[in-house]
Amino acid sequence: MLKEFKQFILKGNVVDLSTGVIIGAAFGTIVTAFTKGIVEPILRLPGGGGDMGKGLAWKIGTYVDEKGATVANNIDVGIIINAFIGFLITAAVIFFVIVKPANKLMALKKKEEEEAAAPPPPAPAADIVLLTEIRDLLKK
Repeated sequence: MLKEFKQFILKGNVVDLSTGVIIGAAFGTIVTAFTKGIVEPILRLPGGGGDMGKGLAWKIGTYVDEKGATVANNIDVGIIINAFIGFLITAAVIFFVIVKPANKLMALKKKEEEEAAAPPPPAPAADIVLLTEIRDLLKK
């Protein structure tokens, strides 16, 4: 059983998957920092700053919390819009920074493998070889 487990763990796809998860988690922090530090401030410029979806909530009633304070009960569409914009930005960054270059590298690798695996050209026929030899002798 331990031998089978070792074979399973050492399979290329398991190692690749675990590496991908770790790298993905690390890259997620980079994408989040890029989004929060660069992209979102640029998107907020036309709106005058602040939360991109702020003020997009509808009051549907009130309730009393455990401290006795009256709290508005809102349907907040702005938070969904913010999450959707964040998702689109993250997806775009991942697509253009990881997926596009990886696809290009994979296409190059596939092309190299196809060229390496291409069968050698067929040997010329006997009459072609003979004619080539005659041509070479005539040149001399």
